[in-house]
Parts: sequence; structure tokens; C-alpha cells
Amino acid sequence: MKTGDLSASSFDERYLMKFRWFDALSTVGYVGRLPIAPGTWGSLAALIVWYLIRPYTPEMYILIITGLLFLLGIIVSEKTERLLEVKDPGMIVIDEWVGQWIACWFLPRAIFPALGAFIFFRLFDIWKPWPVRKFDRLSGGWGIMLDDVAAGFLALLCIQLILGIVV
Repeated sequence: MKTGDLSASSFDERYLMKFRWFDALSTVGYVGRLPIAPGTWGSLAALIVWYLIRPYTPEMYILIITGLLFLLGIIVSEKTERLLEVKDPGMIVIDEWVGQWIACWFLPRAIFPALGAFIFFRLFDIWKPWPVRKFDRLSGGWGIMLDDVAAGFLALLCIQLILGIVV
């Protein structure tokens, strides 16, 4: 299996119909197809949606939706990776979505905590400290999803500690 990103023209046309649904879901409505920093765009899209729905959505529903997206992410990222024959393609951003939402768990709907969660999540997702790096080494859908889950939990811990100190 190749490593790295892939252009839209590099996969065979016979996979197009089979691939279309996995592509739409794993790239979160094709956000992951943006040419520069798709992971950051995926995280930002997740943050914006979280910010918009937070006043109308009980925290328990956010937790349930995050869990369901995690399970869906394992399936669609595994299938997308196999169809593309590329290990952890950068265009898969459903993992960033889940990690970003984890970083936002229990946050008030306020711009500075939300931006702090975003910055911490991107930092841990890019830097990959332990245990993020350990999960990043796993293969398939589990590996694609779990490193971002770990980065999300580290970001959640940091932002909650800061809020606990500041508030």
C-alpha cells in the first residue's frame, strides 16, 4: 500500500460508483478534498458545526453523535483506504471531526474556549505526542480514527484545565 495523499484522477473509473459514498462520508462532504491542509479544514468545519448546534443540542446528544461518528468513521475510512490503496489518505477528515468534537466536550458555547480547543487539538494531531503516536501506528480504520481520538482527549484535558484555572 502506498503512503501519502492522492489526486482525484489517480483512481480507476470502475471504482467511482462504489467509492462515491465512502468518499463523501470520509471527507465529510468533500471538505477533505480541499487542496491545502485538509485536516485543519476538517477540524474547522467540525468546530463551526459544533458552535452552531451547541445552544440547541444537549451535551448527551453531542456525546452520542460523536460516538456514532467514530463508529461510522472506522468503517468508511477503512473502506476508503482500501479502495484508494493509500495508507491513511490525508483527504479522510472524519477522524478530525470526531477528535475536534471530543476536544469541545463540556465546553461552554464561547469563542475563546472553542478556539482554544481547536488550537490544542490541531497541535496534538500534528505533533503526535504519546499516546497519539502509538495509535497513529495502528493500521486501517482503527488507526485512522484512534490517533485523532487521543489528540481530542489531550486537547479536552488541556482546555478543561485552563478553564478550571481561569474560571
